[in-house]
Amino acid sequence: MTTDGIVVVDKPSGWTSHDVVGRMRKLAGTRRVGHAGTLDPMATGVLVIGIGRATRLLGHLAAHDKEYDATIRLGVTTTTDDADGEIVSSVSASGVGDDDVRAAVSALTGDLEQVPSSVSAIKVDGVRAYAKVRAGEEVVLAPRPVHVATFDVLARRGDDLDVRVTCSTGTYVRALARDLGAALGVGAHLTALRRTRVGGFTLDSARSVDELAEAMDVVPLADAVAASFPRWDVDADTARRLSLGQRLAPVGLSVGLVGAFDPDGDVVALVEERDDAVRPTVVFAATG
Repeated sequence: MTTDGIVVVDKPSGWTSHDVVGRMRKLAGTRRVGHAGTLDPMATGVLVIGIGRATRLLGHLAAHDKEYDATIRLGVTTTTDDADGEIVSSVSASGVGDDDVRAAVSALTGDLEQVPSSVSAIKVDGVRAYAKVRAGEEVVLAPRPVHVATFDVLARRGDDLDVRVTCSTGTYVRALARDLGAALGVGAHLTALRRTRVGGFTLDSARSVDELAEAMDVVPLADAVAASFPRWDVDADTARRLSLGQRLAPVGLSVGLVGAFDPDGDVVALVEERDDAVRPTVVFAATG
């Protein structure tokens, strides 16, 4: 069964994102499968999978903001900033007050320069950082700009903080845990992470791997584009020109990527109006 569309998977703990892609390839009957935004093996929740022509969407969907529910344990640091790593230090966090936590969380909200975890999937000299760390190399990654829209403490249970984070792409929640612990002077690491949203795709539409094995729940390509980008309905001639990758005269589209749909409701392309032209960024329509 090969189709073009998006599958929203509720990734189980212990699976890599690549494990999920491999399973989806078997279920969809095609190798043309990818994912938008890696989740660590420990993490669960929304993993957006693209099948067929929808794989062209993935890089743009991954750029959308994301939301997480997480648990941060104060007083314990690990080699990976999460529960999968080895404990580096352990101290009492009993002296950390709620006001201290609120102040430190507030300081980690907004525009930040975040140093990613050394065991992230970022490439250093063509090699994944985590691979270098596992090989015994010391890796120090450069800080990168991220935006944390919300960092809310939902509950405190002893040394554990249940938090909710809404952030830009490229933000590492375990790095937030690490930096929170450092700011409080006791260290911290992530013990649980569940992604609840990627752009417009939420847990409400996510299905477990077992459920998908019983019945593939695929969001058609046109519906996925309409749910994720502003819509522009075009006539047949404009659709044809866009399907050929041609630039068009400006028409006053909204800023950013826009989905162009032909008179039959099929998505033709993602376009962007800039530099006095409407430019196809991703073309979905067949040209023949």
